[in-house]
Amino acid sequence: MVTFPTNYLKYYVRYTDDFVVLSHNRSELLGCLTKIASFLSESLALDLHPDKVYIKSLASGVDFLGWVHFSHHRVPRRKTRIRMFKSLGGCQNRQVIASYIGLLSHGNAYGLTIEMENLWWLLLVDPV
Repeated sequence: MVTFPTNYLKYYVRYTDDFVVLSHNRSELLGCLTKIASFLSESLALDLHPDKVYIKSLASGVDFLGWVHFSHHRVPRRKTRIRMFKSLGGCQNRQVIASYIGLLSHGNAYGLTIEMENLWWLLLVDPV
């Protein structure tokens, strides 16, 4: 069984089966990736998806749970925005729009929030 020293993963975020590991050192991340893959394989009979493992700089943002996180702000992932507006195509349900506005309030999405609110007000106006 593979074990990690208690101080090995100083910066990591986990939510169910998604996780992010942060480090200043690329070689440390590669070593961590090897240990994680080994642990998942030996202990849980699982594999990392080869197309979903990234080693990137923090300046490009961390794509996690529908948001791209930067050091001082976060924005919705592009695909999230596309899905949001696609699901609203022809939608007459104000509660759905209110839900999206609430979601967008958790990040830096002022422009998208304004678009949603405009859509909301258009739905409030009854056609004559």
